[in-house]
Parts: sequence; C-alpha cells; structure tokens
Amino acid sequence: MALFEKKIPLSLKTLPVRIIIPVALTIILFILTIFLLIIPLLEKNMMDGKREGIMHLTESAWTTLNFFYSKAQKGLISHEEAKLQAVNHLQQLRYGPELEDYFWINDMTPNMIMHPYRLDLEGKNISDFKDPAGKRLFVEVVEIVKNKDAGFVDYLWQWKGDSNRIVSKISYVKGFAPWGWIIGTGIYIEDVRQEILTITRRLIYTCSGIMILFLMLCGYIIWQGTKAEQERINALEQSSLREKQLLQADKMTSLGILVAGVAHEINNPATSLMLNAPNLKKAWHAFTRILDDHFAKHKDALVCNMPYAELSKRIDMMLTAIEDSSARIKRIITELKDFSRPTEADMESEIDINLVVKKSLDLTLSILKKATNHLSVNFEEGLPKISGNFQKLQQVIINLLVNASQALENPEQSIHVQTSKLKGSHFIMIEVIDSGPGVSPGDLKKMKDPFFTTKRDHGGTGLGLSISEKIVYDHKGILEFASEFGKGLTVKVLLPLSN
Repeated sequence: MALFEKKIPLSLKTLPVRIIIPVALTIILFILTIFLLIIPLLEKNMMDGKREGIMHLTESAWTTLNFFYSKAQKGLISHEEAKLQAVNHLQQLRYGPELEDYFWINDMTPNMIMHPYRLDLEGKNISDFKDPAGKRLFVEVVEIVKNKDAGFVDYLWQWKGDSNRIVSKISYVKGFAPWGWIIGTGIYIEDVRQEILTITRRLIYTCSGIMILFLMLCGYIIWQGTKAEQERINALEQSSLREKQLLQADKMTSLGILVAGVAHEINNPATSLMLNAPNLKKAWHAFTRILDDHFAKHKDALVCNMPYAELSKRIDMMLTAIEDSSARIKRIITELKDFSRPTEADMESEIDINLVVKKSLDLTLSILKKATNHLSVNFEEGLPKISGNFQKLQQVIINLLVNASQALENPEQSIHVQTSKLKGSHFIMIEVIDSGPGVSPGDLKKMKDPFFTTKRDHGGTGLGLSISEKIVYDHKGILEFASEFGKGLTVKVLLPLSN
C-alpha cells in the first residue's frame, strides 16, 4: 500500500502536464498562424482585390469613352459633341460606400480635362503639379500610358472633397488613344486600412471565441483524464486482477486526447489550400514580368495556338477561380468572370440562339435551382441563325438569369425563359421573366445606367446590365425591360437575323 500511496500524487501531477504542453503548443501555433500568416495574407488579398476593382472600373469608364467615340465615328454626333457628352457623363459618376469616389481625365500634354473635386486644375497644364511629397504625378501618369498603355500609380492626394486632408492613394490609369486622353480612378489606402481593421477585429473576436471553446474542451478533457487516471489507480489498489483493464482504459484515454488533437488539425488541409492558392497566383504574377518582356519582343509568337496576352488573361482567370473555390466564400467564378471583360472577337459568326440559351442555363443551373422550384423553358424550334459573337451573347443571358434568380424572394416564385421569332419582323426575341417583387418605375429607368444597382450591399457593381446593353447594341439589337411593381420583371433581348 505504501508503494501505491507514493505513485498516486505522481500520476495526478504527470497527466495534466502531458496534456497541457501539447495543448499550449497547439494554441501558440494557432495564434501565430492567425497573426503571422492569415491576417497578412488577408491584407494582401484585399489590397489586390481593391486594385483589381479600380482596374475594372477604369476599363468600364474607358468603354464609355469608346461608346461615345463610336457614335461620332458613325456620324451620329460630332467628335466635339461626343467628347463633351463623355466628359459630362463621367463627371457625374460616383461610386464607393459614400458615393464620393470618382473618375478624372487628363490628356498626354498633360492638361487637366475633367476633375470633379479640383475644378481649379481643369483646362490647365499640370506638368509641374506635384503632390505633397514632391512627385510630379501627372507626368508619371503620362509615362505609364506611353510605356504600358495602362498601370497603377501611388501618390498623396486630398481626401475626396476635403482639400485640407492629405492621404495616400493608389490609382489605375488607362489611355484612350483616339482622343489622346487618359482616364483614371483610385482608392484611398485609409479606406482599405479601415476595412482590414474591421475584418481583423471580427477575426480576432471569432478566434477568441473558438479559443475559449477549445480551452473549455481541453479543460474538460484534462478533468476527464485526471478522473480516469484516479479511477485506474484506485482499481490497482483494490485488485491487481483489473490491472490489464485499467491499462486499456488509460490507453483509451490517451487515444481520446490524441483524437481531440487530430480533430483540431482537420482544418489544416483547407487552410493550406486557401494559403497556397494566393501564393501560386503571386508566383504567376512574378513570372509574367519576365514573360511580358519576352513576348514584347516576339509579338507574333503563339503559345498553345493563341497570343500570349490572351493566354496570360486566361491563366490569371483560372488562378483566380482556384483561389475563390479554395476559400469557398465567394460565388462560383463570380458571375462567370471570364465573361466580365469581353475580348476582341469575331462578330460575324452564325449563331443558334437556342444553343446560346441552353449553354447559359447549363452554367447557371445550380444558382437557378437554389433560387426557384419553378423554372420553365420554352424554345421555338427552327429559329433562323443570327450573326454575332456566341460568348458575348452568352454573357448577356447569364447576367439576366443570375439577376432573375437574385430577384426572387422565395423558391415558390418562378423564372420563365423562352425564345421566339417576332411575327412580321426580322428579329428573334429572348425573354427572361421572373415573378419576383418587380422594379419601381424610377429604378426601371435607371437599370441600364452604369454603376446603378439595388444590390450594392451584396457586392453588386451596377455594371452588368450596362455592359449587357453595350453587347446587345454591338449586335444591332435592343434590350428592353418591363415591370409592374410587385409583379415581377420581364426582360426582352431583340436580335436581328443574319440577313
């Protein structure tokens, strides 16, 4: 009995230490992973996302300039009137949480053509304009456009309309060669820092909650382990015949602790995917600098039977898709992003409209099934073919289908899609009809305006329908909306026949 009396305190002291040390190491590794890996990667990814966002906004504004330029080229308006309309249009555009972010335009001189907040610079030569750090930023903007046609520039600038507050800013600029203009827009680093701070706080609160639960679980495991050990020792004191059973119980206790640790590490593979996908994308971006230099000297060279620029864009989109899928927190391919920037393509292909709609339905079927239990489709057989671009028209139909699914308030509301040839005309019609809440008359008039959206809180940019209208316009077609508020929305795409 004396031997057992000496062993009891030793076992009770040793068991918690054996459990606490791995638990403490796991907690330390968890904290280091959050603050040294996940948060820095989150900051980098958010900044990259913001930079990509202003790049898309600038390219959309560039499309607006090209739209007015095309009207002048077709003789619908004069070039001077086209420039004036383009400037007036972009001068009114605002975006961002407070609708205070804007676009500006200068030329290659550089002279300031339009700036919503710095009217004092309009019409003036800004070659010698310097930011508070002494950077001749507009001269640098011109150099970027001359050398690369588009790119990013860092500088100090006033905080929106407050000329007394100077902060860091990153802008994306792109040249519009027909008029010798440069259009740009930017983000304030302070805005991004505030978003990162908010997300970091939420992450800290979430991780703290997980840590508290984990510590409670560990405390419970330690208590159970100590209790099991005590029972084993008491059993040894009572009968040596139960020694094997108690040893087995001890093994099971240790196994339970091991299983708890393994369960905690189950998340590691998913974390590895989420961490490695951005690194792979970062590596590709590093490689592109060398590839850009190489193919700049060999412009006619093909890679996989396509120009390098096209291949580069596709690889970048594929890497983005891998990153989004690993995180599982974004939409699948973010509204088919490979359709968001229409590429230069043949507009004279013979297209089967029914096939376009079928392919679009296939790509959006999972979204539609989640949105409604009543999806119906009606194809008119034997429709004549039209001339155009299959992929661009598919973008339009996908955008309309996604918008219809997002408009529904419950799965019992319906979506109906149909194709037909208008009697007595040379047009084919595609209709997407939803039985959602509909659109008010005021919003209906603005639906095709760039940056107008009723889903801004859910990530909407307000560019989908304006881009869709541009695509339909390029096909010499018409995009129409009809809605009775509270009774759904009907969208009609009218496209002329090939002949």
